Amino acid sequence: MSDFLPVDAYLPHRAPMLLLDRVIQVTDDSVICEVSINATGVLAPFLTPQGDLPAWYGVEIMAQTVGVWSGFHARQRGDSEIRPGMLLGGRGYRASSAAFAANSMLRVEMRLLMRDDRLGSFEGEIRCGEAIIASGRLNTYQPNEHELIQLQQGIQS
Repeated sequence: MSDFLPVDAYLPHRAPMLLLDRVIQVTDDSVICEVSINATGVLAPFLTPQGDLPAWYGVEIMAQTVGVWSGFHARQRGDSEIRPGMLLGGRGYRASSAAFAANSMLRVEMRLLMRDDRLGSFEGEIRCGEAIIASGRLNTYQPNEHELIQLQQGIQS
């Protein structure tokens, strides 16, 4: 296993919207990240009063894991900045319960299914220990510089 930089080195996100703790593995076609659910961790602002994390956050956690994959490979290519990507949609997202349990460690494993110039499709799961507690497929898009400028102008209008 290689040593990896902190998660924010691979994503354009910053607290409180950074939802991952650490990068475990990145290959040409897969990525594994982890995040803990506890009152002092990165997910603390989003926890229920009981300390659980609503399971629908799993989609964004999976999307950020894909973003780590993209950011890692951008750094490998020598890109000077990490550019934002977009989640176009998800298919078949299923969670085994309405919330992920307090004080648990989530391991997010995503695999590249297809990629062309700027579109990608990834499939993966979120595990707690050996149990798969959520799974699904995400479709992503990497906007070019012109599209990013248009999006920013639209937000500022």
